[in-house]
Amino acid sequence: MMKQLALIGLASILFFSCKKEEQLMTIDEYITKKGLTSSVQKDSRGFYYKIDQAGAGTAPTISSKVTLFYKGYLTNGTVFDQTGSASNFESGNPVTFPLNQLIPGWQIGVPLIKPGGKITLYLPPSLGYGAYGAGSIPGNAALIFEISLVAVS
Repeated sequence: MMKQLALIGLASILFFSCKKEEQLMTIDEYITKKGLTSSVQKDSRGFYYKIDQAGAGTAPTISSKVTLFYKGYLTNGTVFDQTGSASNFESGNPVTFPLNQLIPGWQIGVPLIKPGGKITLYLPPSLGYGAYGAGSIPGNAALIFEISLVAVS
């Protein structure tokens, strides 16, 4: 009986760890599975993006402060951070960050739009939090960000 319980426990651990790996995909797998290949652009630096609105005015530079709304989630749909409410990340107050203090994917992705612009970034781990992750973001996780740029200063 103990041997059977141990085998059931081991099988459960293996099943759930495999299930978790299946749920988290690379950016390329995510783009393909979601049928986004024709609606996103691939940047030579290894990420994908989709500009929903270009915005107007001056695009941010690495030395800019950016004021924006955002929602960040994993390829399995788990939201790890956002502004606003769970139902609308563009509600409430936007946040302001120095662009040069953000993850590499934001440093190269956010300047693709101008104030009033909206972009979705599909980032590989190398442009996010890398092998170690951060907080609830696991190591080697691909990240998706929906970003609305409000202002640049």
